[in-house]
Order: sequence, then structure tokens, then C-alpha cells
Amino acid sequence: QVQLVESGGGLVQAGGSLRLSCAASGLAFRNYAMGWSRQAPGKEREFVAAINWSGGYTSYADSVKGRFTISRDNFKNTVYLQMSSLKPEDTAVYYCARSYGNSWSGRVGSWGQGTQVTVSS
Repeated sequence: QVQLVESGGGLVQAGGSLRLSCAASGLAFRNYAMGWSRQAPGKEREFVAAINWSGGYTSYADSVKGRFTISRDNFKNTVYLQMSSLKPEDTAVYYCARSYGNSWSGRVGSWGQGTQVTVSS
């Protein structure tokens, strides 16, 4: 069965950085696009970033463009989200997601359990 396990969340001051990791198992990782979404209290889950199967194509929400970088290591079955210049409005639970195919379509086949990111002002 597919498992996505996020790590790396925590408390950071505004302007700081964090790197999230998502370790995948139970699937042929290199065959799938991967993504990150987040959900703040009282808000709907929103797309943050995605990366295709090879890492050659990435996409970002406008709110994080230029501050966040998604990457993957197909040998380690892991996808990363490097977050810099963090703002209080980035506070949310961040979820790793597996797409149905090798490019990101927005349709999610599996979700991780989430990791909390809190940015203090």
C-alpha cells in the first residue's frame, strides 16, 4: 500500500527557512508526479507546488513563487519542499500528494498525513 510520510515541519520566525521531506513507499515512485498542498485553519486545502516524474518540470502557486522550491530524488523515493522567506500566512499543515500520472494534473491518488508549519511574526 502507498505510504507518504512528511517530515521537517516546525516553528520558525518570519523570514526564516524550512525544508519539508516526503518519503514514499509502496509505489514505483519515479512513475508519478508529486506535489505539495497546504491547509490553514478555517481554510480549504490549496495547491502549493508540483513536480513531474523526472523533476524537469515544476509549477507553483503564485503565493509561493520565488520563495519555495520543489525537488525530488528518485533514488531515495523522496520529494522535498524548500521554503524560504517564510511569512506568517504560510502557517498551515502541509501535505504531500501523489498524482495519478507522471505529470501533475491536480488529481491526487494518495495523501500524506501532513506536517505542521508555523511561522511567527
